[in-house]
Amino acid sequence: MDDGGEPGLRSSRRRAKSAEQGYFALILHAHLPFVRHPEHERFLEEIWLYEAITETYLPLLQVSDRLARDRIPLRLSLSLSPPLASMLADPMLQARFVKHIERLVELAEREVFRTRWLPDFHDTARLYLDKLTACRNLYVETYGRDLLGAFVHAAEDGRIDLMTSGATHGFLPLLAVHPASIRAQIQVAVQTHRRLLGGTPAGIWLPECGYIPGVEKELSAAGLGYFLVDTHGLLEARPAPRSGVHEPIEVASGVAAFGRDLDSSRSVWSATEGYPGDPEYRDFYRDVGFDLDLDYIGPYIHPDGIRIATGIKYHRITGATDDKKPYRPEKARERVELHAADFVSCRVAQVERLRRDHPGKPLIVSPYDAELFGHWWYEGPLFIEAVMRKMHMLQTTVKAVTLSEYLAGHRDLQKSELSYSSWGNGGYGQVWLNESNEWIYRHLHKAADRMIQQANRFAKGAGLQQERILNQMARELLLAQSSDWAFIMTNATAVEYAVKRTHDHISRFTRLHESLVSGQPVDETYLAMIESRDNLFPDIDFRVYADEG
Repeated sequence: MDDGGEPGLRSSRRRAKSAEQGYFALILHAHLPFVRHPEHERFLEEIWLYEAITETYLPLLQVSDRLARDRIPLRLSLSLSPPLASMLADPMLQARFVKHIERLVELAEREVFRTRWLPDFHDTARLYLDKLTACRNLYVETYGRDLLGAFVHAAEDGRIDLMTSGATHGFLPLLAVHPASIRAQIQVAVQTHRRLLGGTPAGIWLPECGYIPGVEKELSAAGLGYFLVDTHGLLEARPAPRSGVHEPIEVASGVAAFGRDLDSSRSVWSATEGYPGDPEYRDFYRDVGFDLDLDYIGPYIHPDGIRIATGIKYHRITGATDDKKPYRPEKARERVELHAADFVSCRVAQVERLRRDHPGKPLIVSPYDAELFGHWWYEGPLFIEAVMRKMHMLQTTVKAVTLSEYLAGHRDLQKSELSYSSWGNGGYGQVWLNESNEWIYRHLHKAADRMIQQANRFAKGAGLQQERILNQMARELLLAQSSDWAFIMTNATAVEYAVKRTHDHISRFTRLHESLVSGQPVDETYLAMIESRDNLFPDIDFRVYADEG
């Protein structure tokens, strides 16, 4: 790789002949709500998973494999949320994904033919055919549909530090009315990680980075060593951190808290300064699923004729205009290299600047939603690959590390106390508690009251069906607590679906609770149906909600 044209990196290599002066930690949070509908042959919202597999998870694994092949160290801390891991491991969803990707390969083949006299689009059509074919072969043949196994293999090689998240991504500060709800979200998450990925995860991505004092006690009890908070969550700790967000602190029970670095995050997240907004990158919103005639695109969108994104997009961002220009993949790749070089050069300069102001070697923590890379920002996985290559080959000032790797070499952390915070808009809880979604909490809290009461009642003795009912009540409560439903209501996207999911889980919970209170058995067909529909957490124990839980 040419190291010319990047003076900041070259000068760093000349100056930094000895050990690194600081560290960089890339953290990706991979999460989707649990969406599984066996009662429908093709369900609209299940496509969220299929898009993420095709556009984010498989490309990230490809990046990992290419870097391993070239002996370039990848250091990535990756959280796989329990709902996502459960869906990736589900045979029905695996089979449906194969049908989905095969439909896309067929569409790409037709697109290569359709665009044969359209030079602005033809090469891009061939690119999609090659990529989708490779994704299908990788998923079916190389990984045998087992993406979790592929991530575990990368973790065993030291490339990835696997973390967990809340059992159903419940926003913990708004569940803290009942400490048992927080305990269940954490313990069921760790239990699921052990079952699906093996071993206890080293750390956790608190859902929405939502922290409230006391959470760390449950983290420690579950064997978790660290978590992440947003920038202000660490800066407002008492006593104030000696190195700001550039060194973790130790909170109660010996758990470490890492804070997000704003400078590195802004390079990707900012709508005005972030790399993904470059005019040469692929536009997310223009898609053949909306652009082409219904007669042609019909077999590749929803069977009811609902137009959806297919992932085949021919235009670049261009700018703040509706007149989007054709996408130019080679130009986009050139921008990836330039932006990766700029990102690494900025981290080098940042570490050198921080070293002048603070003792020790600073750590730059850069957390993002995983789906940003590939799904929202098409070139994102290539950017990660280029950053890792340049960080390894073109400088020695900054060393890429996982969070576990960093903690292993840094034991003497400052002790401080954190306060309530999140990484949502406004920094606290308004995304998940506002006029669009406030109605859900009276139901969630009442259900938690009932769950705890019945868990205490039956903790030391429950019949076979009572055990099944109580375990299913626990599943329904956890699923109703998912932060995704409140988030969707706030953003006004798939509101009808989010409201229905909340109603469905609370209604099922209430029906099961009434059977326990009345002593009347639940209809076996109904119980079996709801157990099989939302089949995550097969080894859940309702006693996690009991006072001894």
